[in-house]
Amino acid sequence: MPVHGRQVTVVRVRQNRRAMETATILTALADLAPAGAERTFDVSGAGRPLIWLPEPDRGPRGTRLDRLAALDALHRDERILRRGLAFVVGGADLDGARRRVRVPLLAQPVRLDRTRRGYRIVPAGDLELTSLIEDRDLAARLEAAPGLAGPGWLGAPGTTAWITAAAEAAALKVEAVLTTPPRSIDDGTLTGVAAAALFTTRDVLAGRLRDTLLGWAARPGLADTALSRLYGDRTGNVQGDDTGDRTGNVPADDTEVLSPLPLNDAQRDVVRRTRTEPVVIVSGAPGNGKSHALVAAALDIVDRGGSVLVATQSVHAADVLGDLLRRHPGPTPVLFGDAERRESIAADLAGGAAAGVDDATLRADEAAVASARDRATAVSTGIAAALDEERRAAALPGWQPLLPALSRDASGVFDPDTDLAAVRSALADATRAGDGWWRRWRRARAGQRLRRLAGGGDVPVERVRAAMEAAGAVRAAARLAATGGTDLAAAWRSLAEADAALAEAVGTAMRHRAASARRWTGAARRATSGLGAALRAGRNRRRELLAGLDAEALVRALPLWVGTVTDVEDLLPPVAGMFDLVVLDEAAHIDQLRAAPVLARARRALVAGDPRQLRFVSFVADVDVAATLHRHGLDRFGDRLDVRRSSAFDVAAGAAPVTWLGEHHRSVPHLIQFSARRFYGDRLELVTRHPRNERADVIDVLTVAGSTVVEGVNEAEVAAALDLVRRLAGHPPAGGIAVVSPFRAQADALEAALLAAFDVDEIERLGLRSGTVHAFQGSEADVVIASLGLVDGDPPSRHRFVAEPNLFNVLVTRARARLAVVTSLRSPEGLVGDYLAYAGRPPVAPDAEAVTGWAADLAEELRRLDLPVRPGYPVGRWRVDLCVGAGADAVGVVCAVHPDGVAAHLERQRTLTRAGWRVHDVFASRWAGDPIRAALDLASRIKPTG
Repeated sequence: MPVHGRQVTVVRVRQNRRAMETATILTALADLAPAGAERTFDVSGAGRPLIWLPEPDRGPRGTRLDRLAALDALHRDERILRRGLAFVVGGADLDGARRRVRVPLLAQPVRLDRTRRGYRIVPAGDLELTSLIEDRDLAARLEAAPGLAGPGWLGAPGTTAWITAAAEAAALKVEAVLTTPPRSIDDGTLTGVAAAALFTTRDVLAGRLRDTLLGWAARPGLADTALSRLYGDRTGNVQGDDTGDRTGNVPADDTEVLSPLPLNDAQRDVVRRTRTEPVVIVSGAPGNGKSHALVAAALDIVDRGGSVLVATQSVHAADVLGDLLRRHPGPTPVLFGDAERRESIAADLAGGAAAGVDDATLRADEAAVASARDRATAVSTGIAAALDEERRAAALPGWQPLLPALSRDASGVFDPDTDLAAVRSALADATRAGDGWWRRWRRARAGQRLRRLAGGGDVPVERVRAAMEAAGAVRAAARLAATGGTDLAAAWRSLAEADAALAEAVGTAMRHRAASARRWTGAARRATSGLGAALRAGRNRRRELLAGLDAEALVRALPLWVGTVTDVEDLLPPVAGMFDLVVLDEAAHIDQLRAAPVLARARRALVAGDPRQLRFVSFVADVDVAATLHRHGLDRFGDRLDVRRSSAFDVAAGAAPVTWLGEHHRSVPHLIQFSARRFYGDRLELVTRHPRNERADVIDVLTVAGSTVVEGVNEAEVAAALDLVRRLAGHPPAGGIAVVSPFRAQADALEAALLAAFDVDEIERLGLRSGTVHAFQGSEADVVIASLGLVDGDPPSRHRFVAEPNLFNVLVTRARARLAVVTSLRSPEGLVGDYLAYAGRPPVAPDAEAVTGWAADLAEELRRLDLPVRPGYPVGRWRVDLCVGAGADAVGVVCAVHPDGVAAHLERQRTLTRAGWRVHDVFASRWAGDPIRAALDLASRIKPTG
């Protein structure tokens, strides 16, 4: 067999082995998954009323509905409000026990819009048939009933028969069907009700996860998926990977990263890695720019002709990414989040696709990007040249004592007509490493040329190098003296404008390329039309329709999708490797069972998460995990398939190196510094630090006296938290107020108190939300009020629960501007005690860094003018030469080129500008080395902001 044929055979064998192994892993995961959704027979209960509606889409103002609207507003990120259509009510012997039954046969997430006369019920998600009907074929037939849930359906002649059949399919045989809501419910029998009612739910349906995983195990194409690559071996290569070289490495794509989003070096590195590497892992603390990196990488892949699925754990995270995409120009994503947008997507697709952007427009976009890039490059190159000149001139005082000797040894270098670039080239050639006669001959020739340029003498190479640097400093100082020194104020403004124009041009080009006519082939139009039809179908019928779509054509036309892990299975065709890239956000909070179908839909993965925040909760026993792996011959995968402890992020982190994003952009220092030190090993770089907030004491500890905990509720803390909200009501923060607690009972008590004190109008005006810490994973608010719900005498288990590091880290990092901790603890210990002690100490200013030379001289003169001066002020990973002024009026003063070079200088300038700093350049050359004149000029330009 020819060599090439043998290679093809080996690749196929590897792929087959990998596909079989991945299928086995999926089967094992299926065995560890819950078989189906929990059987719920009563959607009402204490604090969860069932409110009957006179009309399916309207409700009157009144105490009960007003309270429900307020409750929904408190949990706006969770979408807990449901409308049921067609109920079974009463009581029956079910699952071996007498059960109270309040079951909607059809349910749908909704929102309440207030009108002058009452409330309008607005659909906010899928209409779902009760999960009690387990026969999918029968469920699909019930969903296909004519006019189902449409206008007038509840009063239609066939609805009674439909309710009877659906109830029987759910094993709930009704004796009669009422056409109006009952005044009272007889729990001795089962009755159907052809009416609508509102209720709340906080249960996340498990769905038929086992069936889903088994279905994926039987699908072709699993070998070339991100799922297969994540469960590869631990040698740095995926098992049997046939990409890249023998070590599994793939050639890096180091081409320029152009993005509509502002990015730092680490974020740009994520974009570059995502272009070629099969698995890229990103980690960072809250507020560290993960969302920017993920969106930038997704846009980059789409712009290069690929397709991307972005999947998040929570609705809020999907909304954050969607908002980020809307704020910056770029491709229009399909946002399916919590399913509220599905009807909008279906309506858009039903209207037909546009012709697509033509080639002429795309060529014009390319020209616009090239022009904007050329301008940005020209401006930055000019700044770099000026900074390099300043750097050379600033070195002259150090060379001054050596000039007589150097000019004697290498006089030619100091000749004004000598080309220093030629000297530099000859010096490089004369010192180039390498053996062989040819390289030795070239070094000898270069040495002769170097001696001729240096003045003809036999001068050591290092001496010539020093002379060249000194001569460069002399020339730079002379040129700057003749031109008035380095003044970059106008250049920095031009660079900011050029950067903004380039981002706009890149975003426009990305958006047009993603919607180009070339993407909208006939197959693509048919696929998108089929998607529209599937979205309008019931959930069970939708699965069948989605399975028949041309997945490749669909994602070619619609290349960017953003939504939740839960909704992926209900919206996207079950095709292995359908997308080029899957971006899995909040991965430390996603278990392997739910991540697997998402990862199977793409060929490569970008996985982001923070293992120091709340993790997923698993109820799988260790013995079940071990037995399942042994049964399937997967014992060697024990470290990866420990579904009890290892999240999707953990598995990914074992497959590829993790990129850490260190810059923090969200909170004032006082709010984040404890977590930065305790949980992140001081690896956070606080770009938010400024004299206006460095000593801002924004953590309030309110200690409540005489508290007790009764049935899990600390009423004294509830009252104290409510009083804090009332104080804020006069001047509410723009970014809202969140009231949270680690304990469910305490969170429920806080919720009840808020509902009693504030109506829905006030809740919305205040941006008020409440819930447990788990409910706020991934969310944030300007002001957070945290009720610990503990007393000193509580059982150790309650204290340990609050002091769990991941939970506590989330609790204390939700606030953007202020955190109030309400506690009854008198003798706090451990983590909680350490935090309360930290909160009780006033924040301290960061350590300054000594400066010398021109910066020190300028600082001294500024102090003589009674201006506060702090040298070496830290902002993120950078240092500002001088911080001048106090509070909000403080400005940054740059006195010299960054010691790490021109590129670092430019990056620092961009970072400071994005962080809101006002930066002034005061280079020595601008003032002929006179710090008095420089200080007077700077003082006149620094104007207080009020």
